Amino acid sequence: MDVLAWPPRLAPPTTAVRESFLAGERADQLASGAPADWLDEAHRDFEAFVSRRRGVQERWGVPCTTFWYVSGEHYIGTLIVRHRLTPELAELGGHIGYHVVLPWRRRGHATRMLAAGLTESRRLGLDRVLLTCAADNEPSRRVILANGGVHGGRVRGEDRFWIELTAEPAAHPA
Repeated sequence: MDVLAWPPRLAPPTTAVRESFLAGERADQLASGAPADWLDEAHRDFEAFVSRRRGVQERWGVPCTTFWYVSGEHYIGTLIVRHRLTPELAELGGHIGYHVVLPWRRRGHATRMLAAGLTESRRLGLDRVLLTCAADNEPSRRVILANGGVHGGRVRGEDRFWIELTAEPAAHPA
């Protein structure tokens, strides 16, 4: 995989990463064996696909904001902030969902992407967020813990972690 020209950032979905998005998401679907038919729409009309993902959308019965983690023309992953919880999301799913596509994994992107997502959650007025991950998903557990997650039990095979957002994170020394 290429070396990035500048640091990745969260951004609204953008057509600037078309080829990288399609390649990365297709690689994920092939590796997991999951159906990739949802990508057909993106192949047909990427501009419309992107447009439907921008701004606040209603998903899972709550307002959600979708961000893509990008660097130039490189799509690295997706982060979704759910503005509130339903009883179902309080058990499985939580406030934030994220993934890094296969070609960019194991480089610290998920940890940095979640940190940026916590800043966005704070901007939305959330005081604390719930994240969940499968009990056997050690990489996701490490990402959540690195961002201040506090274990809050297990429900239906998913570990729950709370992250307090009441204060801005301390600046890292240069």
